Amino acid sequence: MRLKTAGTPVNVQEPVIGRVCVREPEERSEAIFLGPTSGRGGEDFLGYRGILSGSVPADVSSFAAVPLIHSLREIDHFSEGDIVVLQPNGFVRTLYRPASQHNALFLTERCNSNCLMCSQPPKDHDDTGFFTALNLELIRLMRPAPSYLGITGGEPTLLGDGLFRILAALRDMLPDTHVHMLTNGRAFAWTDATRALAAVAHPRLTLGIPLYSDSAVLHDYIVQAHHAFDQTILGLYNLARWGIQVEIRVVLHRLTTPRLPELATYICRNLPFAVHVALMGLEPTGYTPRNRDTLWIDPANYQRELERAVEILTLSGMNVSIYNSQLCVLTPALWRFARRSISDWKNIYLSECTACSKIEQCGGLFQSATQMHSQYLRAL
Repeated sequence: MRLKTAGTPVNVQEPVIGRVCVREPEERSEAIFLGPTSGRGGEDFLGYRGILSGSVPADVSSFAAVPLIHSLREIDHFSEGDIVVLQPNGFVRTLYRPASQHNALFLTERCNSNCLMCSQPPKDHDDTGFFTALNLELIRLMRPAPSYLGITGGEPTLLGDGLFRILAALRDMLPDTHVHMLTNGRAFAWTDATRALAAVAHPRLTLGIPLYSDSAVLHDYIVQAHHAFDQTILGLYNLARWGIQVEIRVVLHRLTTPRLPELATYICRNLPFAVHVALMGLEPTGYTPRNRDTLWIDPANYQRELERAVEILTLSGMNVSIYNSQLCVLTPALWRFARRSISDWKNIYLSECTACSKIEQCGGLFQSATQMHSQYLRAL
């Protein structure tokens, strides 16, 4: 599934966000026209926020009043109602697809951790104003309202007040949408941040917070940040104290799996308020390939630890899921915990999967996993 393409920009002075239309809309002011422009001049498109075309207009100079990106490399992935952003460099990125269940707001490229297996390596520049404005407009344009919406980054809490403005907009404009925000949770070690989040009073908000070990030393090493474990745990307690739902996320790799049962015991004893525990297969992109020797373990080789951890959590009454894992690699006792969790735009199945009787129940693989997956993949 493609989410970005590029072409030749004309009159795109700043990012332009709007809703894709392939036929004349009732109101042009929020629409970005998608289609051929042959035989038509720029005056025919007055009132549109922008124009996307796979071809070159006969008279490019007539489009001086409407932002245009022409000669797009691909257009087949666009659908009516998609929300896209046109960028001055000619890139077009899809931000929201009404037909998908895997939409998310991307809030920042910055992060105060630097995890060894980060799939979105952080960039150190201030993008607060840009992403706050972009996402507020994106939320305003969303329709129909999604049943579920993610928030990701980078670390969303680095937006400061911008984050709370975005959450308030979600509360007011999409009140029935469940919002799931990925965050390392460290900011909530400070009471002011937790109080500000609670004051938003979003009725359907869950925070997904990673905890990689019951050992502070090991957790801090994995996230490459001093005192991260202590801050995360204190943040979790503050969030619970303010009645904000939290999910614990554990990425499974060579460093986390040996003590997975001990971590499960720690969660049961110390974080029983967590509404969900997600045990997540490794996504081999971002920093992971360069840290392969440190992180990679064939998932088949940690099944005993994974099964024991799931047993500990479920016997304590906790809600447990296994993400990003293939049924043929999981032991059958774990199949009922496996979820089809990989976002549709980066989900694939290998050729050996096509004959599998369980393919409709299996979550498949990440696109980035073609060269980095279990050697025991097979059709069932």
